[in-house]
Amino acid sequence: MHDEHSPQADWDLETLAIRAGHQRSHEQEHGEPIFPTSSFVYGSAAEAARKFGGEEPGNIYSRFTNPTVRTFEQRLAAMEGGERCVATSSGMSAILSTALALLEAGDEIVASRSLFGSTVSLFDKYLGKLGITTRYVELSNLDAWEAAITPATKLLFAETPSNPLSEIVDIAALAEIAHRHDALLAIDNCFLTPALQKPLALGADLVIHSATKYLDGQGRAIGGAVVGRDKELEELFGVVRTCGPCMSPFNAWIFTKGLETLNLRMRAHCDNALALARWLDQHPAVTRVHFSGLEHHPQHALAARQQQGFGAVLGFEVKGQREAAWSVIDATQMLSITGNLGDVKSTITHPGTTTHGRLSDDQKAIAGISENLIRVSVGLESMNDIRGDLARGLDALV
Repeated sequence: MHDEHSPQADWDLETLAIRAGHQRSHEQEHGEPIFPTSSFVYGSAAEAARKFGGEEPGNIYSRFTNPTVRTFEQRLAAMEGGERCVATSSGMSAILSTALALLEAGDEIVASRSLFGSTVSLFDKYLGKLGITTRYVELSNLDAWEAAITPATKLLFAETPSNPLSEIVDIAALAEIAHRHDALLAIDNCFLTPALQKPLALGADLVIHSATKYLDGQGRAIGGAVVGRDKELEELFGVVRTCGPCMSPFNAWIFTKGLETLNLRMRAHCDNALALARWLDQHPAVTRVHFSGLEHHPQHALAARQQQGFGAVLGFEVKGQREAAWSVIDATQMLSITGNLGDVKSTITHPGTTTHGRLSDDQKAIAGISENLIRVSVGLESMNDIRGDLARGLDALV
């Protein structure tokens, strides 16, 4: 008989993605159940008091204890190699909860200048109100990271690869810098997932996810997660418990099922993206392709060393300005014009007026978000059809 309590330490990623975190109930279900309940009942007032007081483990209220959410958390933690995971209502709430848990007025963040637009707004506008200052540096420039750190720096934050220019930072080297200055390193692993990159194994302290993207993989639900050590995650759990940016049980179930096929999907995404990047690189209407899987990418060797794949989000610049980029986007008939990514459906967007539209012109220039830049999240459709859909607009520019 299969031992439900056998250790998982030796399981491979593919097995963890399917088996980790599910403790069968008395119903002996094979599939992971959904617990769509707001609260839980107790056998006595004394039992309720013990659980509310933290003297006895158990479910209390679905804002911070729900079996379906816990299954997702334990599965993702196992896949990332972390001690613990805390799920949140969105990727942005995962970042906010991390900041509220670990920072206070007077603290400083050093962050990559190549961040998602909403993350920049969160750091500058909202954390700035709380007296938390953020300095931005070039993602790949380790000397710039070091120079920006002060005694007040408590957190280094980076997306690698970056959105949408596919810039890379040496995570192990950045972790060494952070720890030498008694700061924590948080890595947004949204673009690669644990199927392709393990930041914690490279020295990072925290891994941030927008589960909305590849963890789901089909564009069905909004959610986020933070993975790391129990010490920091207990503080973060306190924020979710008190402030309430929690993940719904139904969304947690969707993400849990998405994890089962994550490794297969990411491999297929990578294959399609590399094929598309190579085709775009040769198209006469394209002036530059931003994708670390291309051999001439300045950080191709680093990406190959610290990643198990190059991901599926790429940016490319076309001849002309905004009008040319928009004409390529508008000529598509299959690709979805949307700011989301990480879907089995390929998506296309103009970062300068959508995902990074709230940045100032100076911020866009520093981050490399040009008017002729297009971002594609490469899905799992036929590569012939993806290329054909883009060729319609690109060929018209030649």
